[in-house]
Amino acid sequence: LLTLQKMKDQKKQIKEAVAVLRNRGVVVFPTETSYGLAADATDRRAVERLIKIKGRGSKTLPVIASSLVMVKQYAQIEGLALRLARKFWPGPLTLVLKKEKNKKIKKEKLTPHCVKNGQVAIRVSSSQVARELSRRLGKPIVATSANRSRQPDCYSVRAVRRQYTGSKLQPDFMLDVGALPKRKPSTLIRVTDNNIEVLRKGSIKITKNPPLIPPWKGGRA
Repeated sequence: LLTLQKMKDQKKQIKEAVAVLRNRGVVVFPTETSYGLAADATDRRAVERLIKIKGRGSKTLPVIASSLVMVKQYAQIEGLALRLARKFWPGPLTLVLKKEKNKKIKKEKLTPHCVKNGQVAIRVSSSQVARELSRRLGKPIVATSANRSRQPDCYSVRAVRRQYTGSKLQPDFMLDVGALPKRKPSTLIRVTDNNIEVLRKGSIKITKNPPLIPPWKGGRA
């Protein structure tokens, strides 16, 4: 359990991290898998800076939203995909969904770096810190792993710092909650016509015919 002092320190770090994100900055933050790099997923300049810092090519970037309600503002989710979201969110399951086309929803669009063929890879993380960053920012955040391109995943801020030693470009803020347990990345799936396509195996095992479940699991996502 977190001590009172650690809780206060974490809240202070989250506040500082959100201020950096609002100022087009790039933040190192903990997820339920490993440490990641975050930027405002609706700010093209911020996301392009994140890509340069990571040294990553033109791959489409996944995003984290604070809740299922926020996901629905940026993506179309229904049927089997919605049932999976209600069962596994918050958690390490990333769903590839069609982006939202409802013009009545007045939200900034996700940057093109987060959209491919009209689809977005999105999840509600089981990391409270990750959800809080998105909630306070009021938008989804880019959520790519914090490691430099072609380097191993980082499970501590110390490991992140090692990888960026000597790098000309550095993240603007590092939100440190200590060492994380080593886990697999999030499971990445696409649901088409009630068919599940596993694009990346990860922490959650998905069966081809998941059971119907009620719209809750100890609290909504």
